[in-house]
Formats: sequence, structure tokens, C-alpha cells
Amino acid sequence: MRHSSSQLPLMTQWIAHPHAQELAAMSALLNEQPGLTDLVQQDLDAACPKNPRTGRPGLTGEQTARILVLRQLTEWTYDELAFHLADSSTYRAFCRIAALAKPPSRSALAAAVERVQPATLAAMNALLVTSATARRVEPARMVRMDATVVPAAIHHPTDSTLLWDGVRVLDRLLLRMNAVAGFTAYHCHRKGAKRRAIEIAHLAPQATARRRAAYRDLLNLTEATVSYAACALAHVECLPAASVTPAHGAVRDAIAALLPLVGQVMDQTERRVFQGEPVPADEKLVSLFEAHVDVIVKDRRATYYGHKIFLTTGRSGLILDCAIPKGNPADSTWTTPLVRRQVALYGRAPRQASFDGAFASTANLADCKALGVEDVCFAKKRGLAVLDMVRSEWVYDKLRRFRAGIEAGISLLKRVFGLARCVWKGATGFHAYVRTAVVAANLLLLARARLP
Repeated sequence: MRHSSSQLPLMTQWIAHPHAQELAAMSALLNEQPGLTDLVQQDLDAACPKNPRTGRPGLTGEQTARILVLRQLTEWTYDELAFHLADSSTYRAFCRIAALAKPPSRSALAAAVERVQPATLAAMNALLVTSATARRVEPARMVRMDATVVPAAIHHPTDSTLLWDGVRVLDRLLLRMNAVAGFTAYHCHRKGAKRRAIEIAHLAPQATARRRAAYRDLLNLTEATVSYAACALAHVECLPAASVTPAHGAVRDAIAALLPLVGQVMDQTERRVFQGEPVPADEKLVSLFEAHVDVIVKDRRATYYGHKIFLTTGRSGLILDCAIPKGNPADSTWTTPLVRRQVALYGRAPRQASFDGAFASTANLADCKALGVEDVCFAKKRGLAVLDMVRSEWVYDKLRRFRAGIEAGISLLKRVFGLARCVWKGATGFHAYVRTAVVAANLLLLARARLP
């Protein structure tokens, strides 16, 4: 796909409105950092199977980077974004779309945005926070670190609803297999599975015998549907190679990807319901559609289904670093890695670092001191002496109050930039969504620092 020229004829002017002034300041920041859009352009070029200089003109890296930021700032759908880019001269000016040019369609916007990789977005944020403009606002000598959870867009998982999901999706794929390959050796068990799932949801907690019976029926229906799907795969394999079309391959791949997940749900249901075995969180599958989701139990109070993220911010509120580990690691295991990431980012350790109490341990304190951090504050002492952490009680109180400010940054990300719930699909989409929110938030904070 050929990328259009960066020349911008007949570009409209910014209007006199606070929101437009913020967008103009963000646009100026992006103009000063051409390396940010160059990274996006590399992803767009890599996604083109042929010569990127030929074919229909598409969105450039600069336009795609600005569209990413605008979408995250407004939380619009692609339909809404396409409408506003066609209707608003301000948004067209920000996204570098010429006044007389045809605005991109919904599908063009989605295709361009999906090509930008999480690693690219992480590199963009690193370039942004270490730029000369950012260093004037945030020297990163005094930092605070904390963790939060970003939930995924899934329904509340129970074994019965997951089994019902498996039956209905496999049945839908079997119908497609019937249409493209003539496979008819199966029965539809959607109604029976749905009845059993609803029955389980409405049974009283003390109705143990009825619950086990309903689960046994649901498991049997799921097992039968799984066997039909396995037969469908064998049916496709027996077809002559010349008669296999891309439609056959698409349905076959979808069934092959889903069968192991449904099998895992059946196994964990058998273990939990019939064997009375507590299934560990790291062995549970909580969604057939977002299999990457982790079970996060926070302070024994609430359970979340998504991913834990670790954030590092400075005095200005800029998000200096964002780490997205796998699973639900204890905060104390990430104290030293977060400081090391700051050393790798800036070439030196921060002078002062403030953490939540869950990050505290004697070993972590010693490691942070060894890395060059002069004052290390844990909001809860956990048996540590204040003078071992910092120079004085006054410094400790100051850093502990400073740490509380990161909660405002987390709230901003969740209220304004969509981290209250990730709506992009897949593990790659989750990481890209979080990192896009971080880049957009940092651009807005730097733009506001410039405005009078």
C-alpha cells in the first residue's frame, strides 16, 4: 500500500477554543519529535506484503500516530472517529488530513491502528519522556511507583458460562463447516446447554446435588460438541487438496484454536465441581475469547480479570515507565526491576524513590541503595527503620505524601484515557491499548505544561 505524501495543501487553522489549543500544543510536540512518527511508519511499512511505495495511497505514519492519540483521548469508536475526521476541521488539522482530501474510512482507520505494535508504542513513550522538552518539565530525579489493574472486556467467568460459550461457539463453527465443506454429522446442543447454564446460575448455594447433576449434563453436552468438532477437523483433512479453499482453512483454524481452550474449561470444571479441588489462579482459563487474561486478587477484597500494570511517574505527573508483567506477581518482586528500568531509561538512578507499602522488604531497600537511590521511601515501614530508608523523618513524610500523588495519575488514566477497561482484543491488543493510553496522557500533560 503506497503511503501518501506528507505535503499538506490548504490546511485549516486552529480555532480559538481550549480543546483546540491543547490539540495544537500536542501537534507541535509531535512536530518536534519526528522520531515518534518514524517508528509508526516502520510498522506500517512492515505490514505491507509488497512494495509500500506502490498501490492505493494509505495513511502515513504521522497521520496514524496522531489518530492513535486522538482516539485514545476521546475514546471514540472507529465509526465515531471517521465521522469527526470528516466533520471537524480541528481534528483534521491535528491528524494532518488536508482540507480537500477524502477523510479515511472506518476500515482504513482500524487497519492502520492495528498495525502499530506494543513495542513501538513503548519505544515512543521512552523517546517522549527522555526528550529535551520533557526533561525541562520532568527531570526524573524524584519518582513514585505503584501498581494497578486494567480489566479486560469479558463477562464474569463461571464454569457454567464458559462451558456454554464453548458449546455455542463450536456449534456456530460447525454450521459454517456444514456450509463450506458439507459436514453434517453433528447435532445442535445449544438449547440444552443454555438451559443447564441458566439452571446452575439460579440454583441455591445449598442445592449441591442438583448443581452437580446440572453440571454433569452440561459437561456431557460440551463433550459431545467437542467430539463433533474433532470429527469436522478430520473431515476437512480427508478432503482432496484441490478442493480445499481459504474458507475451509479459516473454519478449520478457528476450530483447532478453540478446542484446546474448551478442553481446559472442561478439565477445570471436573476438578473443581466433582473432585472438590481448588484450581490455582494461574491454571484457570477465564475467557475463551481473551485467553491471555490473568486472575488478579487485590488485597483479598476484589477479584479482577485483566492484567496488573506497574507505573512510574515523576513530580510533573508524566508517566515515565509502564510495565505489564504476566500473571499476578507480588509488588515486592518488582521493586528492584522498576528502579533498574529507570536506570536503563535515563542512564542513572533517581535520587529519591517512593513506593507503596507492598513493595517494601529489607532486600529491596538494599538493592535500591546499591543502584544509587539516595532516599527510598515505603509508605508502610514493614519493620524497616526510617533512617535506614531516608535521611530524616521530614524527608520520609515528604516522600510518603509525594507517593500519594500517583493515585491521581492512575485515576486520570482510567477516567480520561480508557484504562478503566481495555476494549481491544487479544494479548497484543491489550498491550497496545495500555501503551497508547500512556503516550496520549504524556502528550496531553506536556501540552498543558506549555499552555499559559
